[in-house]
Amino acid sequence: MTFATMLQTMGSGMLKTILLFVLTLLGSIPLGMIVVFLKKSKFKPIAWLTDIYIAIMRGTPLMLQLLVWYFGPYYIFGWSIRGYKFPALLIGFIMNYAAYFAEIYRSGIDSMPVGQYEAAEILGYGKIQTFFRIILPQVIKRILPSVTNEVITLVKDTSLASALAYAEVFSLAKQISASQTSFLPFIVAGVFYFVANYVVAWIMKGIEKSMQYYK
Repeated sequence: MTFATMLQTMGSGMLKTILLFVLTLLGSIPLGMIVVFLKKSKFKPIAWLTDIYIAIMRGTPLMLQLLVWYFGPYYIFGWSIRGYKFPALLIGFIMNYAAYFAEIYRSGIDSMPVGQYEAAEILGYGKIQTFFRIILPQVIKRILPSVTNEVITLVKDTSLASALAYAEVFSLAKQISASQTSFLPFIVAGVFYFVANYVVAWIMKGIEKSMQYYK
């Protein structure tokens, strides 16, 4: 295999990595906010179940969770898992990262002074208006550095998709390295991940700068 062919092959794997990354963000970021609302629910059973969900997602390896999501339907219900690989990966990543984003959101919301809520109430804002028009914009600004770290971690965690033989860039690097008896594919994969993380960090830094409205 020539170097150009290897780049082309691994480039196609990187596209699959990016697809998994983007869809995970689109699913986990809003789901994390829903999880926060459930965690703060005054109905104790819901809050309790949400705490258990977060504890499981954060307390067990992501690779193990991916295997459970993929093989679970077959072993528990006897369902066919043919063609289920990518949906299982997507569900596993979204459910895992939603728990982490939920905790980031919670810490941001809890850091807001009580006076913000009291002032909004005096001005006649309802609870929903207060949250979305006053609290949430400030929370987003506070949690952006933590969100950035989590997003960068997600880029690297996509390599765990290789546990289900999903043909992303790291999985292809292992296959090519084994067939060619060469370490070069891992170096190329490392460059791909580094560039992807650099782009993500650059985008997130731009978002953080745009939130510096007080300047």
